[in-house]
This record gives sequence, C-alpha cells and structure tokens, in this order.
Amino acid sequence: MNSHVMNKKVAVALSGGLDSSVTCHLLKQQGYDVCAVTVKMVNDDKFDCIVKNARAVAQKIGIPIYVLDLSNEFKKDVIDYFEDSYRKGKTPNPCILCNRTIKWGRLFDYAIDTLGCDYVASGHYARIIDDNGIKKMYPAKDEKKDQQYYLFELNQRHLSRILFPLCDYVKEEIRQIAIDNDLPSKSSKESQDICFITKPMTTKKYITEKLGHKKGDFIYIKDGRKLGVHDGFYQYTIGQRKGIGIAFEEPLYVVKLDAEKNIVYVGTKEDLYEKSCHISDVKFQYPCEALEFDALVKIRYNMQAQKARVVLTEDRSCAEIFFDEPITSVTSGQAAVFYDVFDKHLIGGGWID
Repeated sequence: MNSHVMNKKVAVALSGGLDSSVTCHLLKQQGYDVCAVTVKMVNDDKFDCIVKNARAVAQKIGIPIYVLDLSNEFKKDVIDYFEDSYRKGKTPNPCILCNRTIKWGRLFDYAIDTLGCDYVASGHYARIIDDNGIKKMYPAKDEKKDQQYYLFELNQRHLSRILFPLCDYVKEEIRQIAIDNDLPSKSSKESQDICFITKPMTTKKYITEKLGHKKGDFIYIKDGRKLGVHDGFYQYTIGQRKGIGIAFEEPLYVVKLDAEKNIVYVGTKEDLYEKSCHISDVKFQYPCEALEFDALVKIRYNMQAQKARVVLTEDRSCAEIFFDEPITSVTSGQAAVFYDVFDKHLIGGGWID
C-alpha cells in the first residue's frame, strides 16, 4: 500500500455511471479510505434511478455512500439560470454552473467540512500537477474526453483537494476495468445530454414549453430583409443551420439574436466569423499578474483551441479576446476558456457577453 495515501479519506462524486464507479474502484485499490457522495438534483424517477444505481455500485465496491438532496438548490442555481439565459437570448452552459455550485460547491464543502475528507474525487478526464506549490490543470491521457473546459472556474482551494484518477486512462480502458471487476455500471451508456431534460423531450421543446410561442421575424443581416416568421427567438442558437426552414439561394445560419425585439438574424457562413469577443466574470485557476498574454482559447467545448491575445481590464474582471484567425459562432452565454500556449494547462476563463 502506498504510504502517501494511508489514512487519507476521499469522497467520490458518484453518479452510478461508468467513470465515477471506476474512480471509486481505483482509489480503493490504491489504499484510500473511500466513501461516495451522490447528489439528487431533481425529484423524479430518473434521479431516483441514479441514486439506486449509485447505491448498487457502492455496495459492490464495499464503501459507504451518502445521498444529498440538492434539488431545491439545483433548481435555483442551474435550472433557473438555464431558462433565464434563453429568455435573454443567451445559450447557457449548465454543466459549468453545476460544477461551480453543486459538484465543486455544495458536494465539495459537504465532503471536506462535514465528512472530514482530505480529498474529493470525480470521474472527470483532467490532470492536476503541482508546479512549485501551485496546482495546475492539464489535459488527461484521453484528449478526446478532456473535460478541462467545464472546470475552468475551479481555484487553488479546489485543485489542492481534488483527485482525478482517470487522468492516465483512455475510455476503453475504463470500460474494461468495470467489466473485469463486474461493476454494475460496466454496460452503462455515455451520458451526453442535459441531465434534467429527459428523452423524448428536447432542449427546444423544453424551452418552448417554458416560454411559449411568440411570433417574430427572420431578418437577413446583410440588408435587413424579412425572410420569414419564427415562433420565438429562444428556439435558436448562434451557428444553427438546420431547422430554419427558409428557402434561399445559399445555406442560411443563425448569426444573431435580439431578445428584446424577438428577431432572429440569419446570414451566410461568412457572417458567422468574428475576430474578437468580450468576456465577463473572469476567473483564474492560479495567480496571474499579466494584464495581457497569448493563449489557446476555446469558445465551446468541442472545438480546437485557437491562438489568441487575451487583454484584461485593470480590475481583471473582464477581458477582450483577439483571435489570430477569425472564428465562427461566438455565442453569448457560453464560456471562453484559455490555456497555456506551450503546455496546454488551463489558465482560466470567462463568460461571453
């Protein structure tokens, strides 16, 4: 047994899925005193099933499990934010808010302050490395699964108490570990959807049910022509091509939303390109004194990071990001996350205005 982990207590954020289940298994195998914390985020059958699955995993591995009902907090911090963002013409990122307020907020505090844990672990694919006393987050081995983007709001308090044991594995290896150890999650499917919107419900249907139908105009951004009518600007996102339903000589994309006037501006692909964007509520994972620096920047999770210049305001709360090459679909409400140009560790990020 590794002497470094002896008597070290770690709480795993356990959803009952594949990644968090194998996280529990690996840490127990390494000699940690492991317990699981499962959060019930919504009072419905789906989350009852999640709790049931998590209990089965904990029982199989032989660790205690604690269940936190944070459904009221999740409604206020995540679901209300999600709906309000669409109401304002923004495209929300609920996973980042959930990480900030639920997983690395209330669950983290409960594990450290109430359960007396030394660490909190999760099945995220990311790596934490100590750099002369400063904790920095790097890509995991499986860069296709890299989840740093969703964790940009974590700070040194978090990073000094977090374990990401999946950082040295690829997804196929994780699946095999679950199979080899007969974990209940061994055949569970990947969850990519927004957790509180259950199929056959879609995001568009969900938002339309909440906000209703409201007739508005499609306007061609190049010359102001009205090209058609829609049922509510909140049914569309920047960069969207499918579902516009307008016959035109070139493919049309959603390029701008006006929530106040209920207008959806459409244009051709060239209209989606921008050279810069402004971000607010900037956060850094470690002290950063420079007001200007070069970085690799992502403005959505599934894009290739692009070279850019980050220019902060004096109070460091906002920044303008100037890209070396124009990028498409800068979307208000999404996160812009910046990484070190040389070794790709995460520096920080903010929210696109």
